Amino acid sequence: MGGGGAIYAIYYPRPLRAEAIPAPSDLKFEPKKKKAKSAEEYRDMISSQHLQAKKSWENPGVYAWGSNTGLVVAPESNEPAIKTPRRLPFFDGVILRDLKLDRNFAAAVTENGDVLQWGVDYSTDFPGPMPTLTGKNITKISLSKDHIIALAKNGSVYCLPVSREAQLTGLKPQEESAVPFWGSKSPISYTTIKPPNLGFSERVTDISAGQEHCILLTSAGRLFSAAISSSFPSKGQLGIPDLMTPTVPATAILTSTNNYPAHEIDSLKGILVRKIATGDYHSVCSDDRGRVFAWGDNSAGQLGFDPVREKPHIDAPSLLPIDKLYIGTSLSPFVTNVAAGGNDTFFTVDARELVSGSATLTAPSRTTADTWSCGTGIYGTLGNGRWTHIQGVPSKIKSLSGLFEYDETTNTTIPIRISRLSVGATHASAQLSNLTHVDASSSSALSSALDPNETNFGADVLFWGGNEFYQLGTGRRNNVASPTYIAPLDSALERDVGKSAEWRFQVTPWKRINVGGRMVDVEQRVVCGRGVTAVFSAAPVQ
Repeated sequence: MGGGGAIYAIYYPRPLRAEAIPAPSDLKFEPKKKKAKSAEEYRDMISSQHLQAKKSWENPGVYAWGSNTGLVVAPESNEPAIKTPRRLPFFDGVILRDLKLDRNFAAAVTENGDVLQWGVDYSTDFPGPMPTLTGKNITKISLSKDHIIALAKNGSVYCLPVSREAQLTGLKPQEESAVPFWGSKSPISYTTIKPPNLGFSERVTDISAGQEHCILLTSAGRLFSAAISSSFPSKGQLGIPDLMTPTVPATAILTSTNNYPAHEIDSLKGILVRKIATGDYHSVCSDDRGRVFAWGDNSAGQLGFDPVREKPHIDAPSLLPIDKLYIGTSLSPFVTNVAAGGNDTFFTVDARELVSGSATLTAPSRTTADTWSCGTGIYGTLGNGRWTHIQGVPSKIKSLSGLFEYDETTNTTIPIRISRLSVGATHASAQLSNLTHVDASSSSALSSALDPNETNFGADVLFWGGNEFYQLGTGRRNNVASPTYIAPLDSALERDVGKSAEWRFQVTPWKRINVGGRMVDVEQRVVCGRGVTAVFSAAPVQ
């Protein structure tokens, strides 16, 4: 295998259970495979992974599955649920900057930075995505229960209502024009979120929203929070104790200033925050020293502490004792990322072996990559193989921890980390950082001539948690408590070319491809929402 390939395996044992004895059936013989006429056709025949990568480049777009009661995953269909991945025709050949889905509404950011919306909570008059917030060069979006938070490339943060009716009848701000003194009112209602006292060249670089609040991270590592809903946050998720209850009605704030005020989280001053995440009613962040802070609702232990009935909320950032998780080992933990959704929190850790009392990175094999979770596990969302109502002390996801593979280019064993986590209300997905290869293609004539066995392969993705709306993509409705693979997106196509149903879905990493006659960098990303899941072709922000 060329291009720095690797071979590794992750095994997930299935629980024993009684199975019905199948009825006798006619013998079926595997049809004879046709002989390949070219090196590329031979690759398609021998490798499902190669075929998946090829199709993702030839047909970029969006696949979605799960609950369709809100006409989100299949706007043209009246089916209550889409059981397996299905393409959204509107996005055929379309590349997006971002995509977020809830059960009854969804939003996407186009390649040029405009926001599209659809779903019954947006409007029942339009069957598909419609442009709403345009001309702002949006790079990322996040969803609350009734608003969309949008981050622009210049650091501006916009907050627009989900409902089309509210957008048309609400307060419309005055917008500036490129021509002096030629401003006009916006065609839709939206507000802005402006952190006060930003430093010179400091701007907002990341956003994350819960059901009633959002947090904003700046380029200086400062963290701000804001209330963004018609109901004021009351579970400490803002991280500011004196903002547990509103001092001014939200309607008065909007009417007088046309923006939501953002407040710096004082207890994090002097700390360089690097990663942020929010669940429904809680917040979490990690800093440049590999520490984790959490605050907000802790009724299910989602902050990483055992819940206390008398005090179900923690209204200021609290440091999680991550070091205690590695007591009795020679490993020193450093948190590399955080993720959250619903009533659950996840964080990934590089656990480095101590040498002479200090952490070292002298050998890649001395670093172990682990994934931990806490919160509500009754749907299997914790991914630890158990059905737990409340998990306060973080639990290791063993099937996503301690993974290694051999890198042929460096002749070393390296840890397999989690490169991206996406968490919905009751389910989650993890994209592995396993070695990938995207240089074997029909256009690489020299490679084809030298090694027709060279194939492309992408990054593995696993899913787990609640499956009440078929959001895991397994085609079945049972919840899954341990990370599991699903079939390739074009599973019917896989069967047509004689592939086994056991081949697993992978996402294609960054690759420069031809889209509509122009060259574009594209990768596939997975996003989990509230009972829904999607895979989309993503473009970098220019």
